[in-house]
Amino acid sequence: MLSHSGRTRLECFFLKKEDAMEIAPESQAPPSPIPKLIEDLTLLDEVSSRTAGVSRLEMCIQCGTCGGSCPSAADMDHTPRMLFAMIRAGMRKDALMSNTPWICVSCYHCVVRCPQNVHIADVMYTLKGMAIEAKLYRDSTAPDFSQTFVDMVEEYGRSFEFGLATRHYLKHFPLRLPSMAPMGFGMLTRQRMSMTPRRIKGIDQLKTILKKAKEVEAVHE
Repeated sequence: MLSHSGRTRLECFFLKKEDAMEIAPESQAPPSPIPKLIEDLTLLDEVSSRTAGVSRLEMCIQCGTCGGSCPSAADMDHTPRMLFAMIRAGMRKDALMSNTPWICVSCYHCVVRCPQNVHIADVMYTLKGMAIEAKLYRDSTAPDFSQTFVDMVEEYGRSFEFGLATRHYLKHFPLRLPSMAPMGFGMLTRQRMSMTPRRIKGIDQLKTILKKAKEVEAVHE
């Protein structure tokens, strides 16, 4: 069988180096440099220390159980396993710009199934906070949605779904709001959602606890 140069494979095998370079001059081109990643090897320790309780992030064995258990994995830039590998590698910017923490719905299915008992959902909350501080998030509406949720919990002691969705869509996607009406009406008729907020008992005590927690956090900062 002949090669592109008209020689047999056996002839090509015994070619001198000079002849081979004439046949394939493109091989003389220097290889493209491998882009150097900016590593931050303190990232793993920082994420672990900032996560409430014990994150056990360093115990991840990259088995992928978390990604296989996640109902939202298909919409994530990186599965939790991949995100944790990026954190270990010190890829701070890439890790904080990933949409994975924002797509996480905190179902804790991954936490229940993790063989190493890594507190995956809690780490996601930490990454959200770090992304907001560094302003490295790509979806500008996600932090605002989280802040609206927190505001309602502080005001009522629980989430107010109707108000949360309405406020978010009116502020960011007003033209999409009519398309959400059928789903909202269905939830209202099935009593899965209320149009009026209901405060929990002892809301004043909760506000006192949250105020104290913010004061403690401010001291540690």
